[in-house]
Amino acid sequence: MSPWSRLIRFVDDNGTETFGEPCIENDRQLTDYLAKNDLWAIELKGSSPVGPLTRGDKIRVRALRDILRPSDVPIVRCIGLNYLKHIQEGGRKPPPYPSIFIKPSTTVAGFNEDVPIPTIAQDGTLDYEGELAIVIGKTGKNIPKSAALDYIAGYCVSNDVSARGWQRDPAKAGVVPQWCFSKGFDKFAPLGPLLVAPSVVGNASDLHLRTVVNGEERQSTSTGDLLFGVEHLVSFCSQGTSLEAGTVILTGTPSGVAMGMKEPRYLEDGDVVEVSITGLGKVSNRMVFEKGN
Repeated sequence: MSPWSRLIRFVDDNGTETFGEPCIENDRQLTDYLAKNDLWAIELKGSSPVGPLTRGDKIRVRALRDILRPSDVPIVRCIGLNYLKHIQEGGRKPPPYPSIFIKPSTTVAGFNEDVPIPTIAQDGTLDYEGELAIVIGKTGKNIPKSAALDYIAGYCVSNDVSARGWQRDPAKAGVVPQWCFSKGFDKFAPLGPLLVAPSVVGNASDLHLRTVVNGEERQSTSTGDLLFGVEHLVSFCSQGTSLEAGTVILTGTPSGVAMGMKEPRYLEDGDVVEVSITGLGKVSNRMVFEKGN
């Protein structure tokens, strides 16, 4: 289990970047106290959010930094079709086992960072997927469900940005939908702003996920609608495969994505997507279409 209940990366009064456990009782206080210049944290000294950390003094937080960076994450493992209502809106049957695809570590982006959309993905089918993310805290293999929470450092909010044309259009993806390329562009997985340990939210099975696009609610679902829960996913992903510390598992998205609408309302240049989960905070990212090649 994590030696902290919540973890942030921040800049202190001296301009030094460090990790720490914020002195808060809930995620709302994180931004409220920071806005008032009254956010404090117990410093945790170390080089990695999932590595050894040594407790230090209570110090002031001047600015938040991204809790996870590409160098912290060996790989992002993603679960498709894992919310029952999302499966229904896609007209599919529930899979017998978790459906897994991967995103490279270069997809990791910050909680308030712009997401650059390459010209190849500017085909009018850009989509959002608000998701609960699991962050593995120690390397394991063939992990039993009963021990799964012991391998989790914490949870955070994520958005699995997706280029649907490259995922599903036969003219681009072929006859079989493909997932990795269409979801694997740089910074297509915003994460953050903090990690919250299982000691606070358990197996995260009763949290509320909400996605808002330009102020309009698009997704609003309990994580209780997950087909395969946290313990099942950690155990299954580790069967015959080493889950390295720092691995991120995106647990799937609920109903309400643009692709599932009768008349899809895909993302456009400048759109802002906010994903929040009870107790875990919020990511807020602007989609910025790149110019040229």
